[in-house]
This record gives sequence, structure tokens and C-alpha cells, in this order.
Amino acid sequence: MATNSQQSKQNTPALNPYRWIILMAVLTGAFLELLDTTSVNVALRQMAGNLGATSDEIGWVATGYILSNVIVLPLTAWLSSVFGRRGYLTASILLFTLASFFCGASTTLGQLIFWRIVQGAGGAALLSTAQAALREVFPVDQQGMIQALYIVVIVLGPTVGPAFGGWITDNYSWPWIFWSKSPLGLIAAFLVWRFLSDSPHKQQTGGVDWAGIGLLTVGLGSLQYVLEEGQRYDWFDDVWIVRLTIAAVVSLIAFVIWELWPTNKQPVVNLRVLKHRALTAGCVLLFIGGAGIYAGSFLMPLFVQSVLGFSPTEAGLLFLPAGVVTIIGTILAGRLLNGANPLVKPPVLIAIGLIGFSLSQWLLGHLSPQSGRPDIEIGLMLRGVGMGFLFTPITVASLGSLKGAEIAQGAGLTNLFRQLGGSFGIAIINTYVTSHTAAHRADLVGFLSPGNTVMLDRLGAIAHRLVGQGMSVPAAQQGAWGIVERIVERQSATMAYDDAFLLLAAAFAFSLPALLLFRKGKSQTNSAAPIDAGH
Repeated sequence: MATNSQQSKQNTPALNPYRWIILMAVLTGAFLELLDTTSVNVALRQMAGNLGATSDEIGWVATGYILSNVIVLPLTAWLSSVFGRRGYLTASILLFTLASFFCGASTTLGQLIFWRIVQGAGGAALLSTAQAALREVFPVDQQGMIQALYIVVIVLGPTVGPAFGGWITDNYSWPWIFWSKSPLGLIAAFLVWRFLSDSPHKQQTGGVDWAGIGLLTVGLGSLQYVLEEGQRYDWFDDVWIVRLTIAAVVSLIAFVIWELWPTNKQPVVNLRVLKHRALTAGCVLLFIGGAGIYAGSFLMPLFVQSVLGFSPTEAGLLFLPAGVVTIIGTILAGRLLNGANPLVKPPVLIAIGLIGFSLSQWLLGHLSPQSGRPDIEIGLMLRGVGMGFLFTPITVASLGSLKGAEIAQGAGLTNLFRQLGGSFGIAIINTYVTSHTAAHRADLVGFLSPGNTVMLDRLGAIAHRLVGQGMSVPAAQQGAWGIVERIVERQSATMAYDDAFLLLAAAFAFSLPALLLFRKGKSQTNSAAPIDAGH
């Protein structure tokens, strides 16, 4: 026994003495990537004005970035394996930083879209490869807190992004949204190159799975385009949406078959890693969680601005208290999960997060046109609690049973599912709100009939008030009808938004059975020891 213990100690790799510097560097890169994703959206209108673009054309500044990011995400593990973790992550940060500079320097829409696509390709590694590196560099008893810090950055970037982008746009100009990231990007790249070592799990053979890369590019690119542009072109009423949907389905099915085919000895994405039930469960929950977060973040600003009359700044500040609660919850979850024997098992915290998130959406699903800021903040802060207790344990549980090269593959898949979940969530919820607004409006308009005495009394009271303000009787009657029409529009929109929040509540509640996949699995943390030496 003593001999085995000594051999175990000898085989355990030494801790990287610069791991805290590495942590600072990779979290800086991840923060810049997430900040860029949300801060740019608030400046699209000014970009369109400066570059002479229409609203449809300028939308490609956001779409191009997401397209390339989603395509490269599942390739990050392979790229890191082939070129080495240190070199690939450093090159990705430099590529992201360089593309950011040229985005700010762009003088035409074509230039801006091109550099946003390049920027998205570079930004993919700033999340997945960075997360895999932290999983290998830090020891098992620190993984709970380290992954919590990673999740804090995941939450903090989108939270402060809109406020940061709005402030830069209002006080300077939109190019500075990109240029302001350059110094931090260069510092992060230098620290990664100087202190991060390569993972030992590099590709040994020279073959390249070009078929897999091609199928993945066509499949995910087509799918992401359909999700981004489907609502704008009335979905399957547009021939190109139909064609790209078919291309996405066929390509992705062929991709899965080819990657699992016995003769494919070097798949570009190792889908066999999903044999780990915890990773599969984590991908499912991250898909649902990504859909909920992105869809909720998409819905709430629209609701408070279009229905309650909030300004863009007020809408952005609405999320800050909830963001603070999320950060506190995330750190607390990390503390509870820290150590080889955590105080609370990850599935317990995930269940708390799902229930909290579901309850928050249920509360937000009962808002009215008379709701105020306190009514919304209660729901958002409960949402923040749910987020805090959701993503850290999912990450720890998903990657905890992976070893060696599987860690990078798993990190790439979890980030991909979270991003795809967000795209699906926004696409579905946007269509849902549009269709339900029309349906509720049709129902409400049915009450605006000459036989409805309550409506006629209300119309007469409004007209009388307008006459008292100096309007003629015909103008007052016409104005009264206009006010009633706006009331109907506000009410139908409110009902549609409430329906959407309730839909999200149901989605999170019904995802609880996925926790069963975590049962009777291997220890979620025992295999998470640092792997900086040989396999």
C-alpha cells in the first residue's frame, strides 16, 4: 500500500507555479470575448448611420460574428491538440485583438463584417480552450472556486456589455468599443504565451478530417443563419430558409455518422466523449440554460422599452442588481463545490438553480402595463440566484469525469451547446412573441364593437377629456380611438411577453428529469487533477 501511495505521488504532476497568472490571463480573454458580443449590439444603429447601411445589412455585424464563432467552437479541441494549447490560445487572443482593431478602423460595411467574422473565429478559443486549460492547471480541491470564477466572467460580460457599449457610443464613437479592448488583449496574449504550458495531449498523426470539417461548417453555418434570419424572412415562406434548413439537417446528420464511423480514426470532433452521462446531461442543461438566459435577456429590454417606456439606459441598468446577485450566488456555489469532497453535490445545486430560474420566469410572466421597476427587479434577482446556482455545478459535474484530451473536447461541446441554446432560444421566443401578440390583438379587437357598452363608455370618457383639453369634438373622437388602439397594442404585447416568460418557466421546470443522468456516475471531481505532465 505504501509503495502504491508513493507511486501515485510520483505520477501526480507538479502544480504550475504560475497558475494564478494564467487564471488572470485566460479570464481576461474570456471577458473581452463576452463583452464584445453584447456591447456591439447597442451601437448597431450608429454604425448603420456612419456606414450608410440599412437595418437588415447592419445586422450582419452581429450575425457574422456568431456564425464564425459557432462553427469554430467545436473545432477548438482539435486545433488546440494539433497546434498546442499555448500557441493556439495565444494566436486566438492575438487574432481576436487584431480583428477588433480593424473592426474599429473599418470604413465600409463589407470591411466591418469581414473583420467581425475573423474576430468570431478568434474568440471561440477564448472560452472553451481557456476553460479546458483551467481544468488541467488547477488541482481538484480548487476546481469548484476556479470554475465559479469562470462562470462569474461568463455572467459579468453580458451584464455590463450593453451599459459599456452605450456609454462608449454616447461619449465617444462606436470604433472605441473595439479599440478599447486592444491593450488588455495584448497583455492577455503575452501572459498566456509566457506562463501557460502545452497540454501533453497533442495530435500524434498528420491526418486531417477534412470531411468532418466541411460537414460541420456547412451544417452549423446553415443552422445558425436560419436561426438568426428566419424571423426576418417569415421562416419557411422563404425559399433560402427552406434550402438552408435542409442543408443543415442533412449535413449535421452526415457529420454525426461520419465522426462515429469506425474507419474515421481521427475525427475532428470526438463525439464519443458523450458516452460520459454527466457530460451529456451537462450539454442538455447548458442548451436549456443558454436558451433561457439569452431569450430572457432578449425579452426583458424589449418589454420595458416598448410597453413600460423605459429608456435604453434604464433598461440596461435594470440588469445590474440581478448581475450582482448572480455573481454572489456563483461564488457561493463555487465555495460549496470546492474540495475533493464538496459540501453539496452538484445535482442538488443544479436543481436549486432550475427551480429558482423557473420561479423567476413565472413571476415575470405576471407583469402588466402598470408594473414598476420593483416588480421586475424581484423577478430578475430571483433569476440571478437561479443562474448563480446553475452554471457552476453544471460545469463541474460535466467535466469532472473527463480525463486527458477529453477535457478540451468536453469544454468545446459544452460551450457549443450553450451558444446554440441561446440561438434557438432567441429564435423561438421572438417568433412566439410575434405570433402571440397578433393572436391577443385579434382577441382584444373583437371586444371593440358598437354593442360593447363598457367600451363605448370608456371611449366617451376619453373623448370628453380631450375636448376639455381644447380639442374639437370630431378630433377628440378620432383621438379617443387612437388612444384605445394604443391601449390594445400595449395590452396584447404585455400578454404575449407574459406568455413567453411562462414558456421559459415551463422549459426549466420540465428539464429537471435530466438530473437523473448524473446518478450513479463516477466521481465528478476525482479525475480533475491537473494534467501538465505525461498522460
